[in-house]
Amino acid sequence: MNAKYALPAILACTCTCVMTPALAEDPAQLVLHDGFDGSDFAPSGHLYYRDNSEQEAGKVEFQSEVKRTGTGALKLSVKPLCAPGKVNCSERAEIWERTKSRVPYNQGVWYGFAVKFADPIPSGDHRYLIAQWKREIGPKAKGDFSPFLALRLNNGKLFATVETNYVAPPKTDVSAGAKTCDDNQTPVWFRADTNQMRALVATDGNWGKEDGKEFTGCTSAITITDHGNKLPTPDSGWIDFAIYSKPGPDGTGHIELFANDKWIVTVKGHIGHADKGLGKNQYFKFGPYRAADSTEWILYYDDFRRSPRCADVLSDMKLCPMK
Repeated sequence: MNAKYALPAILACTCTCVMTPALAEDPAQLVLHDGFDGSDFAPSGHLYYRDNSEQEAGKVEFQSEVKRTGTGALKLSVKPLCAPGKVNCSERAEIWERTKSRVPYNQGVWYGFAVKFADPIPSGDHRYLIAQWKREIGPKAKGDFSPFLALRLNNGKLFATVETNYVAPPKTDVSAGAKTCDDNQTPVWFRADTNQMRALVATDGNWGKEDGKEFTGCTSAITITDHGNKLPTPDSGWIDFAIYSKPGPDGTGHIELFANDKWIVTVKGHIGHADKGLGKNQYFKFGPYRAADSTEWILYYDDFRRSPRCADVLSDMKLCPMK
């Protein structure tokens, strides 16, 4: 095992094998880790592959040919399956946190994982996601709720978005393309018809003026502190993410985004949804997820970890913004 992840792994085993009553009652205090080195998910990771009709296009493999650390990594792939013309059909192969281990929506938690894009990397104008954070949706909730944080791909470029309930701008201010916003504002796609809006919070180094044309407005309800680093490009090899997730639809939300030990952005403000019928927990899932497509898409994942402490997730603890 890579030394920098030895402590999280040891702590994860401690937490899953001998838990105090306090830990058993508060999943947010668990320290989880899975290096995907065996033939199945490690008990210390509290992960599983949801084998249902939504994931019929997907495939999960524990393999050792492509890996970042240890002896193995996950290979997740999707193949074309949706019938031509079928509306709202998706193809996915996602790994989920187990329900009993999910963190309450109002608490912050650190996540880490590494991802590698296999060739060919999708380069079309299409909907691709590689990881997403959502709020549980109860049976009485009305609406289609997008992830409050998502890592996405479009036109072969990597970017991150934050979603929240619609916050009307002071005045109608939209343009025909991607918006250039003031320093105290964030580019946003207003979607009043679904009571949501999506903010563009980080992009890779190849992002250009022709990208993100749906972000035609600006909002001050979500603020970004740019730390001077871009997201890595999808063709750069293994990308190791460390992310702090704390939703706050009332304006108390807080996200920290690191990639390959570089601090990308801090996001604060309105993050997530507060609609009636939504559940009490947030949850994370990762893997290829796309609208219907015509080719196979493959991603590799390694070194999953989760902890209430930054130092258990970010490999250089000196970079931790919150001690």
